[in-house]
Amino acid sequence: QVHLVESGGGLVQSGGSLRLSCVASAFNLNINSAGWYRQAPGKQRELVASIFGSGNTNYADSVKSRFSISADNAKKTVYLQMNSLKPEDTAVYYCNARGLYFADSRALRDARPRDFDSWGQGTQVTVRS
Repeated sequence: QVHLVESGGGLVQSGGSLRLSCVASAFNLNINSAGWYRQAPGKQRELVASIFGSGNTNYADSVKSRFSISADNAKKTVYLQMNSLKPEDTAVYYCNARGLYFADSRALRDARPRDFDSWGQGTQVTVRS
């Protein structure tokens, strides 16, 4: 399977910025779609931003114009740039990615990709007022 590892979370003052990264581990892969979700204490997990292979993006109303999602298949990484952070953005942020991957060079040579739909372990973002 494909493992995702998030990083970039931390403590920031209101109005500050953070950039989250989500790196996928696989011999070779193509990310068809990805999303950043967040879950605050006592609340349900919510979709914050998503990106598709076409380059189209979608954002929750609460983060539009402040957050930006991007993906770099060559680096196997999905990013979430977060600006003008607010205390209500405090949550654990999770990355989800879907696509195709090749487990090893033989699979690539033989054109035998596999599907993946993976989640990261989460990274804490805390915004102080």
